Amino acid sequence: MAGPRVVIIGAGVVGAALADEISARGWTEVTVVDQGPLPATGGSTSHAPGLVFQTNSSKTMTELARYTVEKFCSLDVDGKPCFLQVGGLEVATTPERLTELHRRHGWVTAWGVEARLLTAEECVEQHPLVDPDRVLGGLLVPTDGLAKAVLAVEAQIRRATERGVRFLARHEVLDILRTDGRVTGVRTDQGDLEADIVVCCAGIWGPRIARMAGMNLPLTPLAHQLAWTGPIPALAGQTEEAVRPILRHQDADLYYRDRFDGIGIGSYGHRPMPVSADDIRSFDDAQPMPSVLKFTEDDFADAWTETRSLLPATQEAKIEEGINGLFSFTTDNFPLLGESPDVKGFWVAEAVWVTHSAGVGRAMAEWLVDGHCSSFDLHECDVNRFEPHQLAPEYVLARDCRNFVEVYDILHPLQPSGEPRPIRQSPFHARQEEHGAFFLEANGWERPQWYEANASLVEGRGIPTPNDWAARFWSPIVGAEAQVTRETVALYDMTALKRLEVTGPRAADFLERLTTGKVAKSVGSVTYTLLLDHDGGIRSDITVARLGRDHFQVGANGNLDLDWFGRHLPADGTVQVRDITPGTCCVGLWGPLARKVLQPLTDDDFSADGLKYFRAKRAHIGSVPVTAMRLSYVGELGWELYTTADLGQKLWDTLWAAARPLGGIIAGRGAFNSLRLEKGYRSFGTDMTYEHDPYEAGVGFAVKPDKGDFIGKAALERRRQDVRRRLTCLTVDDPRSVVMGKEPVYAGDRAVGYVTSAAYGYTIGKGIAYAWLPTEVAVPGTTVHIGYFDQRVEAVVAEEPLFDPSMSRLRG
Repeated sequence: MAGPRVVIIGAGVVGAALADEISARGWTEVTVVDQGPLPATGGSTSHAPGLVFQTNSSKTMTELARYTVEKFCSLDVDGKPCFLQVGGLEVATTPERLTELHRRHGWVTAWGVEARLLTAEECVEQHPLVDPDRVLGGLLVPTDGLAKAVLAVEAQIRRATERGVRFLARHEVLDILRTDGRVTGVRTDQGDLEADIVVCCAGIWGPRIARMAGMNLPLTPLAHQLAWTGPIPALAGQTEEAVRPILRHQDADLYYRDRFDGIGIGSYGHRPMPVSADDIRSFDDAQPMPSVLKFTEDDFADAWTETRSLLPATQEAKIEEGINGLFSFTTDNFPLLGESPDVKGFWVAEAVWVTHSAGVGRAMAEWLVDGHCSSFDLHECDVNRFEPHQLAPEYVLARDCRNFVEVYDILHPLQPSGEPRPIRQSPFHARQEEHGAFFLEANGWERPQWYEANASLVEGRGIPTPNDWAARFWSPIVGAEAQVTRETVALYDMTALKRLEVTGPRAADFLERLTTGKVAKSVGSVTYTLLLDHDGGIRSDITVARLGRDHFQVGANGNLDLDWFGRHLPADGTVQVRDITPGTCCVGLWGPLARKVLQPLTDDDFSADGLKYFRAKRAHIGSVPVTAMRLSYVGELGWELYTTADLGQKLWDTLWAAARPLGGIIAGRGAFNSLRLEKGYRSFGTDMTYEHDPYEAGVGFAVKPDKGDFIGKAALERRRQDVRRRLTCLTVDDPRSVVMGKEPVYAGDRAVGYVTSAAYGYTIGKGIAYAWLPTEVAVPGTTVHIGYFDQRVEAVVAEEPLFDPSMSRLRG
């Protein structure tokens, strides 16, 4: 026996995978409990149709699915395979969907999974039941297929049991036992189980179990319809369970799978049917199982009509059985993985479908045993990523139901998430509305993308119009705002960025330990630095301003930074961390005339020497007290000006009154993104994530190896010696070929990387795309091609930054 005492709650496909993976890593003092019998426990796994499509806009989700496929292909139970690798076929019945399949082909190619685009005729060859007159084309992923979920559970239970893991069926969890903020065990209806670590893999019951540990999970079980036909004459004599690819008809929210001489039909086209986790019956009280509700035929009527149109052979069959099966949905369609922020040792692995289950099992095992996950970038999946409002029951229900409705919809990368909205508004919101702001959402904040009041600035500037896809949620005003920022001055609302306050007598030591840079400098210093994981991967990039001996303000990327700080606080209370975002606001005042706007409004010295680049000080702008930091994310002279929320509108009005006579404007996020790419500034979560290190990402300058020890330092030294890929700047001459991100990059006919951020550079007059490429390709002057829908866009590797490499505009 080895490792701590671990109790896993739930023996479905996730709990079984975790037990297998964690015991393979040497932790064998593990107990898995479930209220139902084994291996079919009655949760979502027990009725899951088993379709595994690996294609996803998220690299992480595709990689989790790919590992699941690889593992399940290696498993069997007494010779019965756990995966039927028949391939996955998505078909298009509309021109819009056909275009979308080209985009999806780009994703899966970018993430390294084999895929092929098919003609209509080739689709019918792959799946002869499809009406050739209905389809326009398709996308085939040969390694997709059908997971035999219950068999996979049994296979993994057997493996884990051989290593000493104990599985307890028919044990209902009644409580999570805790002492002094740490988990100590699990109470079941058959006695208590002592534990150092408890992992909740309870699926649709997850919210109920998590509440026992004081944790609020933003998860909603929703019913999803699955029906099975009787025999189809065209399939008579089929003795194998599945011979055709699993099929998605996303234009009608439908999917299909073989079952001998019949087929299974899944539909997302019906009304959302949410269920509270508290209302799900126990195994003994439910028929046929807790995760299966009565089939509602009326909701399935349209699905059956469409099925008989797409697959004419089904007109000779009938629906013989159907269920409304419960699955977990979250507010952003990602799983919920990680440790409770309040109860040490209580972990969750929730909202995980069969498609990603084995990958999640491996990820969680690595995280638990090693202290970090080395195989997958989990920043999108961390359960602590949410802002407080995103845990509100009303918000969770509304967003989860919307995600059900949109599960197969064609969604633009900038498309707003919908109701409930608006939620968070900066103090400048009323003024922004007066200027015709076009708002998008950022962490619940209403953030202007551009302002219609600036429409007159477009004339005579020759702003190029991008292709149709890139032109959605875009306006030529974006280009005008970017150019005017470089010409005069602009006000930007930066309130949506996370702000943390770190105080206390050991605050400096605390930040030195967590960051790669030297932050314990003089009062007034501002430092761009990184947070690393223990394996040297980038957890975040932040700015740290020392406002007093024991007082720091941190510009962070989101709630995961707050959570990371909280987990590393000294136990003696000598450091405090507080989220000050809701009570504060920020204006970015940037442009060559920024000093002419600001200096007349204050008695404080804002000359080049009075407040140097990357310095901060407290001052008064008119009657408003501010914290001014001489920083610029757009590459122009200027300041980030912070004040309290109650004084925000006054600050805005004061600055606007001074900027307007100088030709100043207010500008939105669209211009901001273009300007920051011209300067080569990285965006965490898009350009770089946990899987990348500073030297690959081009931010090695933020690492000070000669400082004392910091988290990730030793691992980073090892990684520094073996840089095989780089975040690389590409330029595109064709102004219509503006890509959006996540497209594959080709060297010749070989996909070698993928795009992260992209925009048109309105100063340099070229398209800009940042991409991860092998070091041998990331050489300035090298020509590559970006796969954009059905096109190959020529791009050239460029030296960076593209704008003002001497930094003279910033430092002037």
